[in-house]
Formats: sequence, C-alpha cells, structure tokens
Amino acid sequence: QVQLVESGEAVVQAGDSLRLSCAASGRTFNGYSMGWFRQAPGKEREFLAGITWSTGNTGYADSVKGRFTISRDNTKNTVYLQMNSLKPDDTAVYYCAVRLGFYSASSNWYNYWGQGTQVTVSS
Repeated sequence: QVQLVESGEAVVQAGDSLRLSCAASGRTFNGYSMGWFRQAPGKEREFLAGITWSTGNTGYADSVKGRFTISRDNTKNTVYLQMNSLKPDDTAVYYCAVRLGFYSASSNWYNYWGQGTQVTVSS
C-alpha cells in the first residue's frame, strides 16, 4: 500500500521561503513520477511541479516557475518542494501525488495522494 505523507505546514509572511516534504512508502518508485499540487478555497486543484523518480527530470507550472523547486532524495524516498518569495496567493493546501510513468499536470492521472499540508502566507 503506497502512502504519501506531507509535512511542512506553516504560517509565513510574504517574501518568506518554506520547504515542504513528501515521504513516500509502500513500494519502490522506479518508473514512477511525483507531483506537487495545491488547492485554495473555492478553487480547483492546481499542478505546481513534477519530477520523475529515476532520472530527476522536472517540470513546472508557469505560475511558480523560478520561485518553486522540486527535488527528491532517493535514499530517503522523499520529494521536496522548495518555495521562495511566497505571496498571499500561495495560500492553499499542498498535496503530493504519485503516478506510474511521466509526471502530468492533470490530477486525474495520479493514483495516490497525500493528506495535504496547509500553507498560509500573510501579507
């Protein structure tokens, strides 16, 4: 059974940085990809970044490119999302997810999800 556990919940000020973690367990993830998404109240779930587990190939949504960085530590089975220059609009619940194959911007293609972690950015 695949389990994803996010951590890093915080209340920060605009301009601050924050790193989220997603610890994955339950199988080996070679051939899989991880994605980070977020969902703000009243809005749809939004793709932020993806990374292939084996090669570390990454991709980003235009809305966060240059501010957010996704990375992984294969030895710890953990994926990170480094967020810099945070804005109040970044306030949301952040989720990690995993799918077989290359990462996708569509949440429909992901098989497993974490429980989410709240990030609040105050102005």
